[in-house]
Amino acid sequence: MEGETVAKAAASSSSSPSRYESQKRRDWNTVLQYLKNHKPPLNLSRCSGAHVIEFLKYLDQFGKTKVHVPACPFFGEPNPPAQCTCPLRQAWGSLDALIGRLRAAFEEIGGGLPESNPFAAKAVRIYLKEVRETQAKARGIPYDKKKRKRPLLAKATPNIDDGEGSGGSGGAALVVASTMV
Repeated sequence: MEGETVAKAAASSSSSPSRYESQKRRDWNTVLQYLKNHKPPLNLSRCSGAHVIEFLKYLDQFGKTKVHVPACPFFGEPNPPAQCTCPLRQAWGSLDALIGRLRAAFEEIGGGLPESNPFAAKAVRIYLKEVRETQAKARGIPYDKKKRKRPLLAKATPNIDDGEGSGGSGGAALVVASTMV
């Protein structure tokens, strides 16, 4: 009985696409519309990393993130005390997420070899890195690369033996704990 309700809930949630899938579809349709309106119109098969960068720059006009120019008196200040006329741009995080969704959408439609994916082009990665660095400098907040924590092998392995030889109380505690579950 309980399993049936879980199955029904799973089935009903799978009938409508997830928020991510819906956003990916909207983003994909936006790119296709951009390519269609491009002068001259472009087919997806002729699209390159340069076209993707052009698309990202086009999206800047709809941005909501103020990016101070170097000549601005508030350049490098995280919390500027007054308004300025610096342009609004797309935030780096939004562009990065957008490219991730478009890269996945391209692969799902069978756009060809991964090397032919214009959203995964090296030029696009470099452009995104430059946007991130520029926006970080403009806000005065560095994007520090997070260091991955590597587990130590000696500490990652649990030691069942408590030092009292084989068959010590460490093994007994394990049996008690497993019977309580």
